[in-house]
Amino acid sequence: MILSSGLTASLANPATLALWVPSLLALVAYGAAVWLRESAGDWPRRALLIGWAAHAAAIVVDMAGIGTGIPGARFGFAPALSATLWLVLAVYAVETQWVPLPGVRRALASLGVVAVVLAALFPGEFRPQIASPWAPVHWALGIASYGLFGAAVLHAAMLDAAERRLRLKRLAPDATPLGMPLLRLERLTFQFVAAGFALLSATLLLGWWFANPWRWDHKAVFSVLGWLVFAALLVGRRKLGWRGRPAVRWLYAGAALLLLAYVGSRFMLEVVLQRAPYAS
Repeated sequence: MILSSGLTASLANPATLALWVPSLLALVAYGAAVWLRESAGDWPRRALLIGWAAHAAAIVVDMAGIGTGIPGARFGFAPALSATLWLVLAVYAVETQWVPLPGVRRALASLGVVAVVLAALFPGEFRPQIASPWAPVHWALGIASYGLFGAAVLHAAMLDAAERRLRLKRLAPDATPLGMPLLRLERLTFQFVAAGFALLSATLLLGWWFANPWRWDHKAVFSVLGWLVFAALLVGRRKLGWRGRPAVRWLYAGAALLLLAYVGSRFMLEVVLQRAPYAS
């Protein structure tokens, strides 16, 4: 379902109100996390955590269809993006317990604003009937793999920035702008890739298992292509010693294919073509 019938009519809907209340709180908190400076002490981090918690509530309301009275779950391109970013923020929250990442905080909070707005405006469509009891596991694994690859892309971007500054001789050879050694940042990046690859493999296996029949649609083709790219990246890194910018480019390519697999195809159906068939 796409909220396109007018703001007044939409806000009169209890389901829409249930979604917008936590969404507005998340927007305010994420906005504060972007606006507040590091000199504000612990307030920027608190604002981000409040936004993260409200964001979680908005995701639950959105996907569970709270306020609609319709049993089932709701899916779409915007909820998938929203859940992915929420997981990336969860990784960030854990990681900042050991490593300060002040510049990343503002970027993630800004993306949080975009994700929450998109999810509120395009909450997806209901799927009241589930073809297989394994379908929720398939969806959960898929979103979790998106989140891990999103965390990998975030760390790869930091690695890219550090290597550029290193080539310009603005950094010590073993440091990053965030105070984390380059080798540690690179190792952490590909640990996220390996974990995401494992979950993506399980997602594809479950999808193939309960699909009846298996369909080579856009989602399946791009997902398998992404899986192949990540498999080649992990093998190349282990057997051929791929590192640095070439390895990061493979990571970006695989992430782009996965983004096209579900988010891209659903965006075309929901927004461009104005159709919303059941998620698969």
